[in-house]
Amino acid sequence: MKQLLFIVICLPLFVDAQPAAVDTHAWQPASLTLPTRWSKSVSPSNALPEYPRPQLVRGEWQNLNGLWDYSITDSASAEPKSYAGQILVPYPLESALSGVKGALRPEQRLWYRRDLAIGSLRKERRYLLHFGAVDYQATVYVNGKAMGQHTGGYQEFTIDISGALHKGTNRLTVAVLDPTDKGNNPHGKQTLDPKGIWYTPSSGIWQTVWLESVPTVYIEGLELTPDVDNGVLKVKANVNAAGKGYTVEAVAFSGSAMTGSVKGAPGDVLSLSVGHDHLWSPENPFLYGLSVRLLYNNKVVDTAGSYFGMRKITIAKDTAGQERIFLNDRPYFNLGVLDQGFWPDGLYTAPTDSALLFDVDAIRKMGFNTIRKHIKIEPARWYYDCDRLGLLVWQDMPFPANLSDEAKAEFERESAANLEQLHNHPSIVCWVLFNEGWNSYDQQRLTEWMKKADPSRIVDGHTGENYDRKSPREVSEKWIGSDITDIHDYPGPGLGPSLPGKARVLGEWGGVRVVTPGHEWDPSKGWGYVQSAAADFARKYRFMMRHVKLFEEEGLSGCIYTQPYDVETEENGLMTYDRDVFKIPVEQLRAINALLFGGN
Repeated sequence: MKQLLFIVICLPLFVDAQPAAVDTHAWQPASLTLPTRWSKSVSPSNALPEYPRPQLVRGEWQNLNGLWDYSITDSASAEPKSYAGQILVPYPLESALSGVKGALRPEQRLWYRRDLAIGSLRKERRYLLHFGAVDYQATVYVNGKAMGQHTGGYQEFTIDISGALHKGTNRLTVAVLDPTDKGNNPHGKQTLDPKGIWYTPSSGIWQTVWLESVPTVYIEGLELTPDVDNGVLKVKANVNAAGKGYTVEAVAFSGSAMTGSVKGAPGDVLSLSVGHDHLWSPENPFLYGLSVRLLYNNKVVDTAGSYFGMRKITIAKDTAGQERIFLNDRPYFNLGVLDQGFWPDGLYTAPTDSALLFDVDAIRKMGFNTIRKHIKIEPARWYYDCDRLGLLVWQDMPFPANLSDEAKAEFERESAANLEQLHNHPSIVCWVLFNEGWNSYDQQRLTEWMKKADPSRIVDGHTGENYDRKSPREVSEKWIGSDITDIHDYPGPGLGPSLPGKARVLGEWGGVRVVTPGHEWDPSKGWGYVQSAAADFARKYRFMMRHVKLFEEEGLSGCIYTQPYDVETEENGLMTYDRDVFKIPVEQLRAINALLFGGN
């Protein structure tokens, strides 16, 4: 693992490209409603500078985060001749850390612009412009030439801009449309009218922008699937334009020791033997290093670094005949929290990489082993943190915007992209298709599609089906196609029905509001499902957890507490929204949780 960390952290800079000079002294964050301890660390020279793609690492790259010009026009207008000011990328327009804290309406277009100085261009190299995520539809121009468009607020995308670059100063322009919750786009819990469980939007660029230099023929992506039963990793290396004479070689490492290698054709699924010595789990989140080389006539033309974990997740019967979630062929209780991924200073974007890591590490230290990532796709580095620290992840799909044919098609297209983008992370053990009947449809078809697309994970077809008031169904049909029966119970806890072949989980519960003066988003609107005095919260939580333990003995296989931290007016977190106050001391909370799953 030391080798992997060195590759990720110590990459050389992409020396051919240098950002144009900007006046970094002019930037200030907009008014901070609730700062975090990391807010003051953010600046134009320190805007998420870390390498953004830990599972496909190459050396020649340039981070393009920092100050860009911005402007807002109506959606039909061409690029403005002059821009309104500067925005700090990659923080969304509505966030304080963007320096703007503005709003974008559905009938408007958001423009970004920056210059990029290129010292030299090499004919044998391609130049790829990467975006971690842009909400929602982005059109990218280089030197006035349209180079590509991407639709989808949560997916990474890449545009080859080689044909438009020249030596000297180049101009990058990005035009963005984002209807938030007024269009057919999956948008999570963002709304133009925040209230209750709906929150401030995050429009525009909200993950890292970066430039990469690659060979003419290069490794475009990896698909890594552990096969624990056979002690092999299934490796598929996709290449952008391979032809005759090209081969790929994958080599696995345990620390600095090579544990196996395999060669084959690009695009083929290869079996890399690694054995059963190190199975990944929250107690032992062992990650193998992986080096993948592309060769042409036995000469190396491209090399990428990666990593993987060997783990197996299934539904099986325990010794008493009760279906449960099994990790690596043994029953494993999933004790988790509902993590929504919002920040008071950066909204969808964590202020710093250390802040992103803090959430995962704090949840682990509280004594949880699972995170349900709620209706949001995070940057790759968040999943990397879960992979290396050892947190199981239940990954929600951002739900359909409505039930129109257009919205359904977009939901299915983006869900397929989400599965592909996140496939390689060993921490992700469960896909969550629908939440509480929010615009759910064709559940059996879509659940079966998801299971066929990724047999290496379990599928929660409908979390909180008991909360679907619009389409009541018979109990046997509520979780059709799903691997689990999942209810929500506030404050709970509760236990769903036992159905053949399905494990029972409590997908949401808790929601206890504890008011923490001085750490509230809006004290006049704060709420929770129930309320507790701060001094009594630990006792209440312990009482509730004892009931979870009783349900676990009856067959409960997992539970997800709402939630690790407050989010805007929802004050039902175990931490405050600014991550400054733990409402139950961490060690005390960990001891309570150990009563339940200490035997995993």
